[in-house]
Amino acid sequence: MPGIDESLQRAMAITGARGANLVDFTSGLVVGTVGEWPHGGSEAAAAGATEVVRAARDNSAFVGPERSVGQAGETERWEDIVLTAQGRYDLLRFVHTAFDGRFFLHLWLDRNQSNLAMARLELRRLADELVLQ
Repeated sequence: MPGIDESLQRAMAITGARGANLVDFTSGLVVGTVGEWPHGGSEAAAAGATEVVRAARDNSAFVGPERSVGQAGETERWEDIVLTAQGRYDLLRFVHTAFDGRFFLHLWLDRNQSNLAMARLELRRLADELVLQ
């Protein structure tokens, strides 16, 4: 199973990928990064993405990263958040771990070169295989 660096390198092989981060959204810290990032680099991108995650998490209209939804203790988990802008996509894919960490993969995609649906599928596979070391 791939570790952080290998997973990020594999994320960069996704068509249209410009940058990839693994971020702890409880602190906003970058755990790993690869590629190029606009507007202040990977740390600024992680901070901005973390604010999006926190805003969604704190809004009761959304389920949340992981929240009980049924009487039998059923849970729903976030899969990803997609942000679209002219010329780019930002795909935030949550990495569910056995311990209490809260992580997401942030993939910056060139909108003109990428296929969002395929990128989501590929990033899901990477997140499922990721072993945090």
